[in-house]
Amino acid sequence: MIVVTGGSGFLGGALARALVARGDAVRSVQRRDVPELRALGVEGVQADLADPAATEAALRGAEAVFHVAARAGVFGTATQFHGANVVATQNVLAACRAHGIPKLVFTSTPSVVHSGGDIEGADESLPVPARHHHPYPATKAQAEALVLAANGPAFSTVALRPHLIWGPGDTQLTARVIARARAGRLRLVGGGRKKVDGLYIDNAVGAHLRALARLGPESPCAGRAYFVAQGEPVPQAELINGMLAAAGLPPCEKSLSPALATAAGWLMETAWQLFSLEGEPPLTPFVANQLATAHWYDLTAAKRDLGYVPSISTAVGMERLREWLQAHPS
Repeated sequence: MIVVTGGSGFLGGALARALVARGDAVRSVQRRDVPELRALGVEGVQADLADPAATEAALRGAEAVFHVAARAGVFGTATQFHGANVVATQNVLAACRAHGIPKLVFTSTPSVVHSGGDIEGADESLPVPARHHHPYPATKAQAEALVLAANGPAFSTVALRPHLIWGPGDTQLTARVIARARAGRLRLVGGGRKKVDGLYIDNAVGAHLRALARLGPESPCAGRAYFVAQGEPVPQAELINGMLAAAGLPPCEKSLSPALATAAGWLMETAWQLFSLEGEPPLTPFVANQLATAHWYDLTAAKRDLGYVPSISTAVGMERLREWLQAHPS
């Protein structure tokens, strides 16, 4: 039995489906029921991972765990992010120890090393900054450190840092880009010239499966973190406009300066906090900074230690996204 936390999410659901397809017994731990996974034979357990007893019960009988669940939005309180990312990870680690589960693959984020400037071709030697500018990367960095510190002879752990996952069925990055373009609210920051390296969903799943296969007490990946991406850095405008083209939309040509985007982000975030507005603000300082900077990484370590190969190119991924969007009009 392999447990996937966060099976109701984009990556967690895709990972659960891939495990079933190769013949594994799978249990998904999630906050809500997912009928699509149940129909495939996935055992669904609704549990709050911030609850230690519920987490221990949900992981009982597992041979390995993919801890994918997290609070990954761009808006919320530090307490909310801490509970979903740090406390939940502490409880998952405690449950693994209690049940003698030998392997844990943790889904981290490259944001843990982002301190506000450009990151161009950096590898895993890039340090985690002492201070983050948003509770999401701060709490994910804490959780990643807990996971890597837990690695030992009887319990092997590894952390993956997948970057900007996109593709068919994505309700976050892909869906938001398309929705904002249709509403006339999409803007590039600085002309979208800064380079990024996203990650097609199938490649993200493949990296997780390879990590589990390679993980063990003596493996080079045990106790380490790895960047995972397409290996095809492109200007942000190219990635965004590729998604728009897949949806049959014209390219985004409107742009904001980084300074104006940051100021707008501060105003919107403050308004949402002061007036308790519903949902997330369209822009925050954290998002503005991400859009105004380059972030792409050296994937040598993942290729060497995990055998990671991005088997689906960005061009093929965009064509698959186009076909999926045509079959699922919104």
